[in-house]
Amino acid sequence: MRDDEKDLNRSASTTGTTTTTEHHDANPDPLTGEAGAHPVGTGVGAATGGTVGAVIGGAVGGPLGAMVGAAVGGVAGGLAGKGISESVNPTEEDAFWRDHYSTRPYSSGRTYEDLQPAYRYGWEARTRHEDRNWSDVETDLGREWNERHAGSNLSWDNARNATQDAWNRVDARHRFNTQEDNYWRNNYSTKPYASGRKYEDLQPAYRYGYESRYLNRDRDWNSAENDLERGWEKAKGATRSTWHEAKDAVKDGWHHVERALPGDADRDGR
Repeated sequence: MRDDEKDLNRSASTTGTTTTTEHHDANPDPLTGEAGAHPVGTGVGAATGGTVGAVIGGAVGGPLGAMVGAAVGGVAGGLAGKGISESVNPTEEDAFWRDHYSTRPYSSGRTYEDLQPAYRYGWEARTRHEDRNWSDVETDLGREWNERHAGSNLSWDNARNATQDAWNRVDARHRFNTQEDNYWRNNYSTKPYASGRKYEDLQPAYRYGYESRYLNRDRDWNSAENDLERGWEKAKGATRSTWHEAKDAVKDGWHHVERALPGDADRDGR
């Protein structure tokens, strides 16, 4: 892994693609519908609900997927109350990757069902290793994968990229919720586009830009802008902002990720 990637993983002030107004904050119990029990955090085997919204290579949003069992190898057990696990809704993650897997370069010639175990492995692994970076656990995850999937059609070499994508998406959401959200809440009013607007009007745009950049590390703003615009309608959640009204905040969220990178990744002076 390059030094800039390690910095991006370790930065306490960055990360980011996706985004929308999340609807799983109530953490409904998947069996009773009562609020307060998160599927991964409580170890329940399936989840409900969730608005999907994030960009990966230009595709965004989509309908909810099928119910997904929460834990692989006891991942969910004992996670109640942990920060990252509270950010993960298995149904939402499954729905997102079902809609977006085909935009990823490693998906060529594969169906979603081929890659689904790798995505699940990635989002669940992130909850197991809350205090570790991808570069710290990659070797262990590969060894574990090969032991559990010996004889399958998906070796670790073929599963690694999907696993890392799912890991990064969870990481991005958690970092936005715990770091970036407060930053923008305290600073959005200094931006010229914030005049006459509440933070809640702009939050989906900041989240969208931040998480989109985090999952599209090999792209700059100029190459991604058209894809981001096409995805905004599904990513914006409850906000009524048009792309024209949201673009500057999305761009600010996108560029905030780059504080962890050496120099200016987009070479635009931001």
